[in-house]
Amino acid sequence: MNHAAHHGPTATRERPHPGDPARPAPVGIVIATRNRRASLAVTVRNLLALPERPEILVVDNASTDGTRAMLARDYPQVRVLTMPVNRGALARTHGVRALDTPYVAFSDDDSWWAPGALSAAARHFDEHPRLGLLSARTLVGAADAADPLNDLLADSPLGTATDLPGTQVLGFLGCAAVARRTAYLDAGGYHPLLFFGAEETLLAYDLAARGWGVTHCPDVVAHHHPDPRPRTGRPAVVRRNELLTAWLRRPLPYALARTRALAADARRDPHARHALRETLTRLPAALRARRPLPPHVERAARLLDGAAAS
Repeated sequence: MNHAAHHGPTATRERPHPGDPARPAPVGIVIATRNRRASLAVTVRNLLALPERPEILVVDNASTDGTRAMLARDYPQVRVLTMPVNRGALARTHGVRALDTPYVAFSDDDSWWAPGALSAAARHFDEHPRLGLLSARTLVGAADAADPLNDLLADSPLGTATDLPGTQVLGFLGCAAVARRTAYLDAGGYHPLLFFGAEETLLAYDLAARGWGVTHCPDVVAHHHPDPRPRTGRPAVVRRNELLTAWLRRPLPYALARTRALAADARRDPHARHALRETLTRLPAALRARRPLPPHVERAARLLDGAAAS
């Protein structure tokens, strides 16, 4: 039996009327944040102005900059869930569990949704019961420049499926994605071993392995205004998590080849050296949690590997 056919809801929910508080929006928003009070305030203002009137839940990763006081003072209509320690991407999963909307949109503290985007997303989910997660088209900065990832996702060699909208993918931008709540929880959400950084591919793998569709839908639009300052340590974290994802889900020869490549780079690149050390520290836990992809998802992942290498 197709797993998604078993788990995916089939009933179509009544469409909400924008501006009608008696008919709650089917899409809630989860924002994970830590010590980004000023940019979070901009995000919340933009989300509160949406015609869909979504419920907004901020999951605060133990901020120490007055984030919670700012939200309580300026945005009392926004729900806040406080983590006792920084849980990284797992904060999003805590947020998904706390919401009861059928669909959940994710924003970061520097991103928000375009007017009408959440309605378009809800329409896709209503009409396609196997859809587990959709990736939006992302516009960056004040100039609304297209994120380079948009074209990569739109040109995915996985193509289309008759029971899904958009183009099938196995990756997305975490701050520009909408998920079916039941699918997200069915897949387990973000993996605790990765914490933050390039964590999206593993979730896409796990959704696809459970039979859920993951697609790119360019008619759903998100705005992203990242801090232009470089994030210290980010390159090492990304490489670490890419390699851990290989050990968690990909065939052993593939994971070994990726490890050898990182070890070779580590001889001359301090970021690669740091990534290798952190991977090896986490490798026993990754091996204990290892669950190779089913053959059809592994074939899709290899097709995407080939496209990325060409």
